[in-house]
Amino acid sequence: MLSIKDPWPHWTFEDPASGDQLRLVPERGGLLTGWRCGGREILYLDADRFADPALSVRGGMPVLFPICGNLPGDQLPLPGGSYPMRQHGFARDLPWSLEPLADGGGVAMELNDGPATRPHFPFPFRLRLELRLESAALAITARIHHGGEPGDAAMPFSFGLHPYVAVADPGAVLIQGLPERCTDHLTMATAATADQLLRLREGVDLFCADSGAVRLVDPAAGLSLTLETTAPFDCVVVWTETPRPMVCFEPWTAPRQALVSGERRLLLAPGETRNLHCRYRLETLA
Repeated sequence: MLSIKDPWPHWTFEDPASGDQLRLVPERGGLLTGWRCGGREILYLDADRFADPALSVRGGMPVLFPICGNLPGDQLPLPGGSYPMRQHGFARDLPWSLEPLADGGGVAMELNDGPATRPHFPFPFRLRLELRLESAALAITARIHHGGEPGDAAMPFSFGLHPYVAVADPGAVLIQGLPERCTDHLTMATAATADQLLRLREGVDLFCADSGAVRLVDPAAGLSLTLETTAPFDCVVVWTETPRPMVCFEPWTAPRQALVSGERRLLLAPGETRNLHCRYRLETLA
């Protein structure tokens, strides 16, 4: 790994055989800011916004934990009381540690509970995100561990990733493989997925559960990006924000407000670890 200071402090990891590269800023929420694959930059990043730490990031691949989406009144109700919890949780706002994987195939970033997390989430935890460069692909494993003692309460959580995929024109993008029905996050109503995808240029926010492999096709760039999911990390969110030249193509474990509704909520017993896997695979269009 190399430490780079320009245009902002970050780390790079490069595969010597392919030249594919990851760019990371662990201090800014364990953020992957760039993924170069086959000589192309796959991720979008609003550099001007990123340069202002007071603003939320628009770009890269933010990490969503211990919730995805928002909660009513930004409060997480638990048996021991109610805890303030902002949209998408706190992981994307806190500094992480960074180290190379032992086999040299990628990097790992880690976030542990501490004084910054306990007022919002009263559980001892360890969250480890492993990013591995493969041939024309990025394999991702999230390892969530409940560090409590026997007899402690189970730890509820949801997990998601929020990668911004750079595209030439969101309106020209095709997304294939999603279920026929989805939830429109703008209205929280069930909708026809095909109808939602016709509005990518205008702006959409849709959620599909139980998705398999989902393919994003960017004809202008001559590329496709397939998101391969594994249950329970098999929900897919598609989000666009006009006029940004990007499509967020996101794996989640559960819908918004899962820690309140119980829908697809994950629970870890003290001492238990849950591993979540997904993979992005890049292909050149014929």
